[in-house]
This record gives sequence, C-alpha cells and structure tokens, in this order.
Amino acid sequence: MRPIGAFLLMAAVALLLRSTALSSLATRGFIVDALAFATVVWALRHGDAWGASFGFFLGLMADLDAAHALGRHALLLSLLGYAVGRLAGTLVRDSARTQVAMLAAGTLAHQLWSSAFELGGGYAAIPYLVGRSLIATALTSAAGTVLLALLRRLVGRPLFGHASRPAKKD
Repeated sequence: MRPIGAFLLMAAVALLLRSTALSSLATRGFIVDALAFATVVWALRHGDAWGASFGFFLGLMADLDAAHALGRHALLLSLLGYAVGRLAGTLVRDSARTQVAMLAAGTLAHQLWSSAFELGGGYAAIPYLVGRSLIATALTSAAGTVLLALLRRLVGRPLFGHASRPAKKD
C-alpha cells in the first residue's frame, strides 16, 4: 500500500474506533487512547517527520470530530509523534518493553494534556482526572502491546525493523 494510503487508513481506523467502540468502553470507565496508540505506532514505524505529520493530522481530525477548539489534540500528538520518531532510531522497536514504555509515556502525556482542558477552573476534579489518566495509561499500554504482539505473530516478521536501521522514511 502506498504510504499516503496507509497514512489515511490508519488515521480513519483510529478515529472510527475512538468514536464508536472505544467511546462505549470509556463510559464504563475503561479508557483506551486510540489517538496516542496510533501516533506512537506510526512514529515507531516511520520516524520523526512522518510521526509529527501523522500526529498533527490525526489530532486535527479528532478536534473536528469532537468539536473542540482546533489544535487541542493536534499540538500534543504532533509533538508526541516527533519525539517517538526521534527515539525510534535508537530503540529496539520490536521489544515489548519498549512498546509498553512508549505507549505509556505517550498516553499519559496525551491524557494529562486533554484533562487540563476539562478542569474548567475547578481544582476539585484534579484527583478524578489524574486517576482517569492513569487508568487510560495502564489500559492503553497493556492492550496496545498485546495487539502489537498479535500483529507480529500474524505477519510472521518484525513490525518495526532492527534498532540499528533508522525508522523507515517513505
């Protein structure tokens, strides 16, 4: 598949999951951050420039979908994509430990950033929002690592390549 087709397909899948199946789980308290997961995976696979571009596009589409102020998700996801993409050349990207760490850091940053906009001037909600961010971090990093392990098993080869080779620049 051409890089731009994969780019659009992954963004569409992440946005659809976020708007449908994962939103019903979130109402029950099980938050899986599809935006952070997709951005981290894309940046691990394609590097910093593509990671930042994917994060910005995905964040902008999420802002339009949820009728938030434009840039709320786009800024952090583009920075997340860039940071993970820069680290991708120095990490063993197919390691489960690396994937857990990158997914946990990315999800925690995204959830805390998003929670800051939900305070509305009241500091009484801080413990609830921090707790929700920690739950999302634990669930996303665990579920994401299991999903990546299953994909690696189905494909039959490494998903991201070896650490000595830089991230793929399509």
